[in-house]
Amino acid sequence: MAMDTSGFVPKGNLNTDAGALKNSGKKETVRRVLSFLKNYRISIIISLMLAFVSVLFTLLVPIMIGHAIDGLGKDNKQVLHYLMLAAIFAVTVGVSQFVMNLINNSITYKTVRDIRNEIIAKMVRLPLRFIDSHSQGDIASRVVADADQFADGLLLGFTQAFTGIMTIIGTLFFMLSMNIVITVAVVLITPLSIFIARFISSHTYKMFARQSMERGELTGLIDELIGNEKTVKAFSREKQSLERFDEINERLTVSSVKAIFFSSLTNPCTRFVNAVCYAAVAFTGALFCIGWMGDISGSITVGTLTVFLAYANQYTKPFNEISSVISELQSALACAARVFEVMDEEIETDDEEAKTLADCKGDIEVDNVRFSYSADKELIKDFNISVKKGQRVAIVGPTGCGKTTIINLLMRFYDVDGGRIRIDGGDIRSYTRNSLRGSYGMVLQDTWLRHGTVMDNLRLGNPHADDEEVIEAAKACHAHGFIRRLEKGYDTDIGEDGGELSVGQKQLLCITRAMLSQPSMLILDEATSSIDVRTEMMIGNAFEKLMKDRTSFIVAHRLTTVMNADIILVMRDGRMVEQGNHETLMAQKGFYSQLFMAGCGDE
Repeated sequence: MAMDTSGFVPKGNLNTDAGALKNSGKKETVRRVLSFLKNYRISIIISLMLAFVSVLFTLLVPIMIGHAIDGLGKDNKQVLHYLMLAAIFAVTVGVSQFVMNLINNSITYKTVRDIRNEIIAKMVRLPLRFIDSHSQGDIASRVVADADQFADGLLLGFTQAFTGIMTIIGTLFFMLSMNIVITVAVVLITPLSIFIARFISSHTYKMFARQSMERGELTGLIDELIGNEKTVKAFSREKQSLERFDEINERLTVSSVKAIFFSSLTNPCTRFVNAVCYAAVAFTGALFCIGWMGDISGSITVGTLTVFLAYANQYTKPFNEISSVISELQSALACAARVFEVMDEEIETDDEEAKTLADCKGDIEVDNVRFSYSADKELIKDFNISVKKGQRVAIVGPTGCGKTTIINLLMRFYDVDGGRIRIDGGDIRSYTRNSLRGSYGMVLQDTWLRHGTVMDNLRLGNPHADDEEVIEAAKACHAHGFIRRLEKGYDTDIGEDGGELSVGQKQLLCITRAMLSQPSMLILDEATSSIDVRTEMMIGNAFEKLMKDRTSFIVAHRLTTVMNADIILVMRDGRMVEQGNHETLMAQKGFYSQLFMAGCGDE
């Protein structure tokens, strides 16, 4: 629907403050993520079991190799036996990790699928006010790009966190069983990795939040430029559009570089700590091997030292991996928070006692209605009208006077701020929105056709209509001729938003769709604005049939198209300044007369 935005709040991102996401709490975001994971508890348990098997046999491999080294030159059969066991354990590790990764992939992408399903289910129930007041590109970025980024972080978290934590616990257990002193040396050094990773991650979350929002802003601009490409070219705004793009793109580049740079510090810093840890194990173990520290904890063999060095690598490796994952998780949590913001928006709900509007007659009463899009600028004030079944009501006036806003209120796309609207004696808020909106047939100035065949698009008005009914409606609206000339007639795939059809042809299809729905009431919002005069005259009879015995609201700028209306409402600055039929209003020589004589309903 063409939106009347007088006094409306400009579109923008849902949250333009990067710190706001941080303040909303990472803990709450993590809790929300875990609530989606609970549906896959069995898969998570199996993944944990496989991670345990993988870690266990990974830790047993160095022991087998250590025994083999100690047995060299003593018992070759034993050496071969230990090497065979090491090979079997290694194969077991590979298989368990492969299956675990498959399960983790399944958990991750099913979780993201569930989140996307929920956010789209939420989107279709959000009030029109939300869609009108936010960048569509930013919303799309949250559903697609942010969800993908979240999936990447979640997958890394599953893959690294399970095995990493178990590896740390397992290596500590095995090292303690072999030599307490060397183990203590390892444990005293490695916490530095945790402190470094924690310090860096606490500063990168805000950077990733800023990156996600600026990516959404860039997506919104691209969506705007592509959707309005003709306007951009018509006004030669290519240079200015590129400058806007470059400015946002530059901000996104700076924020991305900062986020990646600081998050990338984690890995080299923790690797340095791990190298120090490895050197400490090698040095301390060597002293035990040569007997210099034998009195403390007993000497160890070269094979045992080899095992310790392997364990030192395996013990510190998870810290490297987890520190890398932390950076990804910061980005993932920032993206998840943006997704959850949309999911937390209030949806349209009907009262528990709301009833279905059935057998609608079309008697409408509007009593002292007030409405504004923003609190600081009132738009509709003291609006009153009484419409009986079958009457035709034309709404005319300058741009921004509130014509389309009246339609929005009748359809309950927005609720009134004061007063009430009644249909057949009942307040429209006492009816379910679906039944209320289903009672109207609409033809809008802005056509909407989805990807599919002509027949599919026409049946949106009445899914149960057979081919004959569709064709009869198309003939009545004079759309049958051009449809028949299409490559495959009614089975022609017209592509997204009508494809290569002319604006007038697309509008004829929308008119046919409304006629096919056979509604109780009708709304025509500049329905013939893109149709030539000759075609408009041809479908006049079709509209006469369509509007017969139906309460009809007609929004028009060409006043010659509303001369036969039973009631003409003349709007100005949100108020109804005149009301009557054409002859009465012309005789008054008021505002309507000025508009009509000027030959245009726009100032």
